Amino acid sequence: MASDDTIEGLVTEAKSILVAKGLNRESLAEVQAVIARAAEIPGHWSAARYPDPAPDERQARYLIRTEPEDAFTLYLNVMRPGKLIAPHNHTTWACIAAVEGTEHNTLYERIDGGTGPGAAQLRVLRAVDVEPGSGVALLPDDIHSVEIRGERPIRHLHFYGKALEALTDRLVFDLERGEAKVMTMTVKTKG
Repeated sequence: MASDDTIEGLVTEAKSILVAKGLNRESLAEVQAVIARAAEIPGHWSAARYPDPAPDERQARYLIRTEPEDAFTLYLNVMRPGKLIAPHNHTTWACIAAVEGTEHNTLYERIDGGTGPGAAQLRVLRAVDVEPGSGVALLPDDIHSVEIRGERPIRHLHFYGKALEALTDRLVFDLERGEAKVMTMTVKTKG
């Protein structure tokens, strides 16, 4: 099993990319590739260490590491089939890498010209299946939704510029009603 030092080394590498190159799609793709290497560490992300959600829950989120002021935060998300997360932004960058299972993401563009809560219209840009060996990198204003299908829980690493618990202006979008509202966290982080 990998040591926590291995994880810290990979996070340090990811941080150095952003410090050297700034935040843009290209540098974030490099960070995502580093986090994908962390996802490939054999046995480190097992159910023995990070249990599946309780039978009556669809998601368990584990805090792996963070920094002062909630920067550079890594989580392991374990989600059951049937888990749906409505379209949302993060207000910070995000990199997602699969340990096991497939997370079905739909990426959107906001087309109404707005930036905050209220009336909002989205257009689908593309679908991205995040499975072992792949991932997705999102800039702060990127919008995506998540669906977990299949028969078994998935395990994915989520690496953020700021801890989810510190993000107070995230938006969630209701496609049917055509509106955005401030997103509240419904899953308590373990860790």
